[in-house]
Order: sequence, then structure tokens, then C-alpha cells
Amino acid sequence: MWEDFKKFAIKGNVVDLAIGVVIGGAFGKIVTSLVNDIIMPIIGLLLGGINFSGLQFQIGSASVRYGSFIQNILDFLIVAYSIFMFIWLISKLKKKEKDEHISTPSREEVLLTEIRDLLKGR
Repeated sequence: MWEDFKKFAIKGNVVDLAIGVVIGGAFGKIVTSLVNDIIMPIIGLLLGGINFSGLQFQIGSASVRYGSFIQNILDFLIVAYSIFMFIWLISKLKKKEKDEHISTPSREEVLLTEIRDLLKGR
């Protein structure tokens, strides 16, 4: 098991994962700022000045803050959509790069095709 762990760690999977977590955390902060500082004030204005984070109701002495819950749902949806768009864009770029690479035959392939065609003609 120790050898397998060393192979796993050395392959770079752990490093890739750590980089992904750090970038994801930073990206999450950016999107949270986008939601809290730009999108939610605009939605609040469109809905007549409603601030979701202040929405709550009382049940006895307990305070149910459903506005904060709505805010977190909107944060999640925007983060999920942003990540989806980022991954979608990267996959499109990779597919385009792959298609360009596949569509151009190598010099050896061209020569072999010419030889094959010449041999067929005999």
C-alpha cells in the first residue's frame, strides 16, 4: 500500500488536486463577490429593494433566516453555472485542437498514401 501511495503522490495527482482546490477556492471567492456585490443588489432593485439576507420569520424565540438560505442557493447556482461554462469552454478548445491535429496528416502518412496509390495503379 505504501508503494502505491508513493506512485500516486509522485505521478502528480496529489499536486494537481491541491492546485485545483486552491484555484477553486479563489474562484469561489470571486463568484461570491460577484453575487453579493453585483448580482444581488440588482435583483434587490428589480424586486423593489428586497434584501434576501434579511428575510426571516420568528417561531417562538427561534429565528428562521430563509433569506440567507435563498442567498446560498443563488450563490451555488451561479458558481455551478460558472464552472460549467469554464469546463465547457475548455472542452470546446481541446476538441478544436484535437480536430486540427487529426485533420493534418503527418509527412510519413502522406508519403505512405502516395506509395499505396502508386502500387494500386500497377
